[in-house]
Amino acid sequence: MTQVETNEDGFVVDATLLAEAFNLEVTTVQALMRNGEITSLSEAGIDEDLGRARLTFHYRDRVVRFVVDQAGTILKRASFPATSRTPKDQQ
Repeated sequence: MTQVETNEDGFVVDATLLAEAFNLEVTTVQALMRNGEITSLSEAGIDEDLGRARLTFHYRDRVVRFVVDQAGTILKRASFPATSRTPKDQQ
């Protein structure tokens, strides 16, 4: 698998890519996604960004964002702090 693939349902992101971005083990990423602790948002580009998508992943106080083309090629990536979505007693 390449790091980001497309299918009829949208995008499939390799867990290894997210594990590296969040400094986690791959199996941990998969469990966190199943539990809803890592959340994602996919946005389709319009106008000058037509044919691109922005994939955003949130985990605790970090955000990882990828801009990909229709083939799943990563054009840009960014990681930055964000307000935690996890209650402090669960961190």
